[in-house]
Amino acid sequence: MDEEFDPAEFPPPERTEPCKLYLISPQQVGGGFAERLKAATSNEVVAAFQLRVKDVAEDELARLAEPLQRICADAGAAFIVNDSMALAKRLSADGVHLGQQDGDVGEARALLGPGAQIGMTCHDSRHLAIEAGEAGADYVAFGAFHSTTTKPSHYRPHPSILSWWANLFELPCVAIGGITPDNARPLVEAGADFIAVCQAVWAADDAATVVDQFGKLFSACR
Repeated sequence: MDEEFDPAEFPPPERTEPCKLYLISPQQVGGGFAERLKAATSNEVVAAFQLRVKDVAEDELARLAEPLQRICADAGAAFIVNDSMALAKRLSADGVHLGQQDGDVGEARALLGPGAQIGMTCHDSRHLAIEAGEAGADYVAFGAFHSTTTKPSHYRPHPSILSWWANLFELPCVAIGGITPDNARPLVEAGADFIAVCQAVWAADDAATVVDQFGKLFSACR
């Protein structure tokens, strides 16, 4: 963990653009999930969708991804693959999101090309975020800000890390980890460009309603 710093040193920045939603897929994306995704991306709140499915063969995952990728393209949402540069290349995805153990930004850039959107998980570390930015990442992700079952994490950054980043760098930052419409406001106000969510949306009976709740919050925080 980075050394502590005074949150008051970096006040929340003034927004020029509203925060956007970055959807993370559940583990099960077959069956009726495509229709749920279509409904959830029917407005302009969702800017990106990350396919995060573990322990599934690449051929099967590519098959499952095809209709989801079309839905994202129709909605104007970026289609991002979690972890696998090879799958992102195979699908001609809009980009890839890398964990700290999933390869480096330079390797992804060389494979996917200059137009790919490459994100990097940076936990609660300013050092890792700066390294990712210097390596050419298109965004950095901080978290988990709250307890989460999607990807349990002992990292708990203070929201002020988002303000620190937004005050010093133009590169977008993503807040992730256990975020709901009820606890997202401090992160949005701190300067998150994107709020990444999984269970808050997909565990709900009506995913589109939850997305709409996030959208109203983002509008209120402009």
